[in-house]
Amino acid sequence: MYQDKVKVCKECNQEFTFTASEQEFFASKGFTNEPGRCPSCRAARKEKSGFNGNRGGFNGRSERQMYPAVCSSCGANTMVPFQPSGDKPVYCRDCFQSRRSY
Repeated sequence: MYQDKVKVCKECNQEFTFTASEQEFFASKGFTNEPGRCPSCRAARKEKSGFNGNRGGFNGRSERQMYPAVCSSCGANTMVPFQPSGDKPVYCRDCFQSRRSY
């Protein structure tokens, strides 16, 4: 179904092959845009931006600001990634997860 495509990298202007298996992978992930950079330029760009591939985000950036709170369910002291305003309940990780499963 897919065939290898020869493309030109928009960074280094070198030709690279967008293989049939890569195309299939992109389609399975729902990606609609083909890569515009060769694999080495893509890797260099990721390295430069500090993206580590983990769900947490980017290496070169500061940690997320956390705020102290008291769990509205169990009363435990916890830290949350937003400043509680007091008008809505705040839950610790365990209580939040147990409430999500409903």
